[in-house]
Amino acid sequence: MGEAALDIITAWHYDYKLDNPLNRAFVKEFNAMHGRNPDFFSIGGYDGMHVIYEALKKTGGNTDGEALIAAARGMKWDSPRGPMSIDPETRDVVQHDLHPPRAEGRRRIRQRAVRQDRERKRPAGERRKK
Repeated sequence: MGEAALDIITAWHYDYKLDNPLNRAFVKEFNAMHGRNPDFFSIGGYDGMHVIYEALKKTGGNTDGEALIAAARGMKWDSPRGPMSIDPETRDVVQHDLHPPRAEGRRRIRQRAVRQDRERKRPAGERRKK
């Protein structure tokens, strides 16, 4: 895309080049296991399994859906993509904004995470019913 892509704002929610210790370790291990860089599917799996693991710890292994939902409500954790949380009211996943540093002498694509509209204050399942 070249120069046309400079300074655009996207809803992309992960960049394997994000420079933080947890992401560097994640990318290194992922490359060792799979011979390629992680993508947004990879980070989604990582965070999803983290939430499941932590929710099961909170429920003492109880796999009842309502118990797991209650355990995940309001959860906060550090992800390779940065701080994450689950909104306790809407159950939406919340991610901080990603702003990769500008490359030397060049501008980089700016990424911004998208968050569900908090004004609705309805669980995701209720929104899908309409």
